[in-house]
Amino acid sequence: MATRMSAADLIATRPAGMVKSHRTRVLQCSATLVAAGLVLTACGSSDDGGSGSGQAGTTSFEGRGPITYVAGKDTSGTVQPVLDRWNKLHPKEKVTFIQLPTDADAQRQQMIQNAETKSDAYSVLSLDVVWTSEFAAHQWIDKLPEKQFPLDKMLKPVVATGQYRDGLYSVPAAADGGLLYSRTDLLKKAGITEPPTTWAQMKSACAKVKKLPQAKDMSCYGGQLQKYEGLTVNFSEAVNSAGGVVTDENGKPDVDTPEARKGLDFLADSVKDGTIPKEGVTYQEEDSRQAFQSGKLIFLRNWPYVYSLAGKSEIAGKFAASPLPGLNGPGSSSLGGHNVAVSSFAKNKATALDFAKYFSNEENAGVFLKEASLAPPYASLYDDKALIEQYPYLPVLRESILSAVPRPQVVQYGDATAKIQQEAYAALTGAKSSAQALKDLQKDLEKAAAQ
Repeated sequence: MATRMSAADLIATRPAGMVKSHRTRVLQCSATLVAAGLVLTACGSSDDGGSGSGQAGTTSFEGRGPITYVAGKDTSGTVQPVLDRWNKLHPKEKVTFIQLPTDADAQRQQMIQNAETKSDAYSVLSLDVVWTSEFAAHQWIDKLPEKQFPLDKMLKPVVATGQYRDGLYSVPAAADGGLLYSRTDLLKKAGITEPPTTWAQMKSACAKVKKLPQAKDMSCYGGQLQKYEGLTVNFSEAVNSAGGVVTDENGKPDVDTPEARKGLDFLADSVKDGTIPKEGVTYQEEDSRQAFQSGKLIFLRNWPYVYSLAGKSEIAGKFAASPLPGLNGPGSSSLGGHNVAVSSFAKNKATALDFAKYFSNEENAGVFLKEASLAPPYASLYDDKALIEQYPYLPVLRESILSAVPRPQVVQYGDATAKIQQEAYAALTGAKSSAQALKDLQKDLEKAAAQ
């Protein structure tokens, strides 16, 4: 999530033109296992995976009794009521909520530490979509029985995030696509009736809005640029939205390119010229949301969860959500979201499997949409006229998800994202030029692929 004030916290990149065909191949899961070593695609077989466990041994999903659900801190207050309903129906199989930090990197580290000690303290895990390959490859989570989940009712790109090599290892509980939030009240006063579709249009709109007395002290744009998973997301989106890639269609690092440089330059130059406020390089999801709600930003890149919270704030009725802008047209979001998985070391796995089915069902997806504006994995919820009337951003969100580009699904994801964050942050803060940062990142990712 990264990822974001993630769906784990609440329960829990590609442009048009030259890379459009690559996006299609990714979303259709036609990419095969990459021999380069860096990327292992999540395109699994159609095997129902009834008893697989990692790539060794089998899991019968036996045993019933108490379990735990492990996720980031639930700042929305929506998770516990869902757990309470389960506990009421299953008094002998109660689930206890273990809340981890809101920071995605910290969540991942604590889950890995638990797995490395083979502890049974964690039963059902809420995984950022990019962690599936890593956790499955290390046999920290069990292969799930595909036919027991309604995957055919879910958006295909979202389902693919739970697949690894030979099957399903995590099931979507919430999807995610980045959105551009705009202060429509101020745009209207400045004579702007349509949201920007390019970075240049966004900067031009900001210049007009800032001439308004009530907007003179506002900054133009904010995202998630602190050195954490959110920076990997924002960096990847910028690169993809400028026609570049982080890895090519064969999974090989290809970030030292003119296109990628244009993407990183957009972020770095925006910090330098004040389009992004100086404090913007310290923003995570919640920092940026609060800056937008408090009137510090005209535009905000963030996840759909913001819609619900902003709608209860002082800017209610004064904002809207639209697709992310790009270099020459609409940009591409990184594919976000959170899936549920069963720990390989859990006790009472029959209960854990049943809870994973319950937590990820369509009814609860509707609850999380209504209560926390989380993007549902189920296609039908995006076509519900009543929901669209209540959440007018749903059609935009669906397109964001369907056209989103996954971050590299790598076995050593922690190493890859750390290198991305290090070099991107160096460019944002002026420690390196975009060209040098990308050249160094290319070398770092190539080394990682060779390991």
